[in-house]
Amino acid sequence: MTLKKYLNLMTILTIICWLAWVAVIIFINPRGMGLIGFILFYFSLFLAILGAASLLGFIVRTRLNLKPIFVQVELAFRQGIWLGLVIVSMLILKGLDLLRWWNFLFLVLFFVVLEFFFLSSQRKYKV
Repeated sequence: MTLKKYLNLMTILTIICWLAWVAVIIFINPRGMGLIGFILFYFSLFLAILGAASLLGFIVRTRLNLKPIFVQVELAFRQGIWLGLVIVSMLILKGLDLLRWWNFLFLVLFFVVLEFFFLSSQRKYKV
């Protein structure tokens, strides 16, 4: 897949995910739908954040970095996953009234350590 096709597809899917999240907010009553309503809400939000963070991260990386494009796409996508998981996890903890500053700190530190693990195990590319 070419970079242009990837970016176009990612943009379209991100817009669809944001629209799906808004539709879940407008049309689904979480108390009436039960667990399915909550799963739809958090999953559509996660996918929307993943797409937006990946696209924004890729744009910022291409402006600031000289690594090959495929490396930048991979990094931006993986970090979009981490950001989406952090935000959704925080919202779930807040919904359960379990979010405290130390939970937030441990959650962020966990994903930072996980990202450092992936960065350290990555192959080095010459520019």
